[in-house]
Amino acid sequence: MLQKLQKAVHVGALALSVSFGTVQVAASQTLADAMAMAYEHNGLLDQNRALLRAADEDVAIALSALRPIISWSGSVDYSYGRVRTPSFLGPVTNISRTPDAQIGLSASLLVFDGGAARLAGEAAKESVLATRQGLISVEQTVLLSTVQSFMEVVANREIVELRQNNLRLLERELQAAQDRFEVGEVTRTDVSLAEARLAGARAQLAAAQGDFAASQEFYAATVGTRPGNLVAPRSLPRTAKSIEDAKAVAIRSHPDMIQVQHFIAATELNVDGARAALNPSISLNGGLSVTHEFGANAFQEGASVGVSVNAPIYQGGRLSALIRKAMAQRDQQLANLHITRHSIRQQAGTSWSRLLAAGAQIQASARQVEAARIAFEGVREEAKLGARTTLDVLTAEQDLLDAEADRISAQATQIIAAYALLSSMGQLTVDQLNLKVTRYDPEAYYNLVKDAPVLKSKQGAQLDKLLKAIGKE
Repeated sequence: MLQKLQKAVHVGALALSVSFGTVQVAASQTLADAMAMAYEHNGLLDQNRALLRAADEDVAIALSALRPIISWSGSVDYSYGRVRTPSFLGPVTNISRTPDAQIGLSASLLVFDGGAARLAGEAAKESVLATRQGLISVEQTVLLSTVQSFMEVVANREIVELRQNNLRLLERELQAAQDRFEVGEVTRTDVSLAEARLAGARAQLAAAQGDFAASQEFYAATVGTRPGNLVAPRSLPRTAKSIEDAKAVAIRSHPDMIQVQHFIAATELNVDGARAALNPSISLNGGLSVTHEFGANAFQEGASVGVSVNAPIYQGGRLSALIRKAMAQRDQQLANLHITRHSIRQQAGTSWSRLLAAGAQIQASARQVEAARIAFEGVREEAKLGARTTLDVLTAEQDLLDAEADRISAQATQIIAAYALLSSMGQLTVDQLNLKVTRYDPEAYYNLVKDAPVLKSKQGAQLDKLLKAIGKE
């Protein structure tokens, strides 16, 4: 049974040329072209790339805690005061009217904190890796939406053409029924049946045109431009050889699975970091200050160097609560790994089954179309000889129309199912599909910011150029 279904998949792929084989022109657009445009212009990808850059900055923020913190301060003060002698009407004496200015420079360096800052940096790096996998997951969503919108446009376009051809045929059938009524070969009922079926065909054509217009809007929203002359793929992408292979690849390489694993690593580090907060912290501190009194033309200079030690004794249970919270978040991600694993296996199995079912449906539809066409042509010839009624002809024609429409839908469904299977396996990416696009490099920005460069440094200038290049300042 499995071999028959697999054969049906390949037969269905070859049958694509039967319905989708339209005339190609220079402006023809393939599915690969559409996916490439969606990858380069989809706003959802831009949004998640920005989220990834924000996660990259968290690594730099965590690293900054291990570096010296240097700051300056300045002030200008003007003091004025008066004093009266103890006597009742004693004179009032001015104390000071002298302005002075002060400027200072301070620096501190964390020497030891039990590893809390280092662990925070490692957790931030794991979060970056998880966010990268999230970006790949979004990439798969965008590409699969592109496949769906592309095939809906192609299928709906074919159905509109099918409905238009059927409408023209029914118009001829109505004219034939009216001519036969005039010579007394059929009754008025036969003419009314033809008129009713023609009105129904017009309604079906209007519905098909509405679906076609809606699918074009879906395509434009996904790809970023309205569809041109779309050419359906002639073959299916390479997927798995069996359902078990599909599930095994999915568990190993699906971005959602890898993302949860990185989240688990991050939460483990957060637990260790929360425990490290119970340790004392040691910092080196230093400072320089200069005070100048303008009126007296005097100044004062000072410098200090010291070591400070801080250790928690009691904070109302806050630190213990933070440890328990980190442990609960870790347990949440561990449970999420279990859920994600089963979900991915289910998606892979479901996608595999739908792909095989679509192939079998195409094979059956092809036989149905062939049989319905033979039946329609035979009934129409018999009707000319008076052996069949107008109703028989219209019914046979509707059966043929329904069979052809089902085949068109099944062919589109098969292609969508094949790419959905790739998505469930974690392989619907521009790298796996080898699309001709300028790939977004997630490491380019990370490598520039991971060392926490300052704005005026050479590396900071490179960052400015990069941000301008991607249109984000």
